[in-house]
Amino acid sequence: PPGDTAGCTFCHTSPEERCSTCHQRHQFNPAVARKSEQCKTCHWGKDHRDWEAYDISIHGTVYQVNKWDPTQFDMSKKLADADYVGPTCQYCHVRGGHHNVQRLSTVYTSMGMSNADRGAPLWKEKRDTWVSVCDDCHSPRFARENLQAMDEACKDAGLKYTETFKVAENLMLDGMGEPMPKDLAPDWSGQHIWSLKIGAYHEGDKYGGKKGESGEFRMSNCSDIERVCFESVGYWMTYIFKGMAHGSWNDATYCDGSFGMDRWLVKAKAASEQARRFTALEKKAGINWVPAEFWRKGDYLDQLSGMKIVKEFPGKTIFDLCPEPGWLDTH
Repeated sequence: PPGDTAGCTFCHTSPEERCSTCHQRHQFNPAVARKSEQCKTCHWGKDHRDWEAYDISIHGTVYQVNKWDPTQFDMSKKLADADYVGPTCQYCHVRGGHHNVQRLSTVYTSMGMSNADRGAPLWKEKRDTWVSVCDDCHSPRFARENLQAMDEACKDAGLKYTETFKVAENLMLDGMGEPMPKDLAPDWSGQHIWSLKIGAYHEGDKYGGKKGESGEFRMSNCSDIERVCFESVGYWMTYIFKGMAHGSWNDATYCDGSFGMDRWLVKAKAASEQARRFTALEKKAGINWVPAEFWRKGDYLDQLSGMKIVKEFPGKTIFDLCPEPGWLDTH
């Protein structure tokens, strides 16, 4: 619903294409666009913690302490001529004035939320470029050691993420992941697919949907253990990746980074054990538990696109309604 997605759409619409998003419409001063705070407009929050990671890193601290002194940070100079006492967001990501921000990045997939082989040959150019920025101030060895540290942190996070999902998956496959997809209001596409059947991770009708069909990370209308899985990967795993990438190592461990993933794995295991105990007791007592109606419908759920599709186009999904590939991107 529009109210829910206000924070998404204010950034993920035309601001992505506008010069004035960074240069500011009423000033349009290049010096403004060179300041790290300008990136803060969009790049902060639970699932893309860039600003927070930079701000509390050693680099961010150097910037905040010295940014008022033009002898330390002269924003009037072009980035190609910049001589800063520490890196800004722009110094690294818009290096030399190049506007392709992702060019200087080690995000290979999904904001760091995928179990990618970070050392694969496919990423060599990106990794070498990343190191070439760090060695403006540090040695190449120092840069590569920190890149390796980030790789290790992401690998550990991936192990926890995989185990957390497996606990939820086994519960669902054993018929105990209440409420099950069939007992819920339709998802955004008008289908009843398990919320963690994302992309190619899970195939087969036992997860709901047909082969190749994907579920969505439900946030409101799903079991508690599914929500725990979403937060573990969507929030805490990105804290780890963003923290390590920006030199905010404490952020990657404390706050809700590695230790947050530990806690959410414990929550998933505890929820699974409780569900299995309840199921055993209900079976022994002859209780046939039926999910409450509020999982199937409600004032809030009626606002979701999936419910609208089911009501207005019975038997269809949002994919049936797309006249051509790419239609969803603009509608």
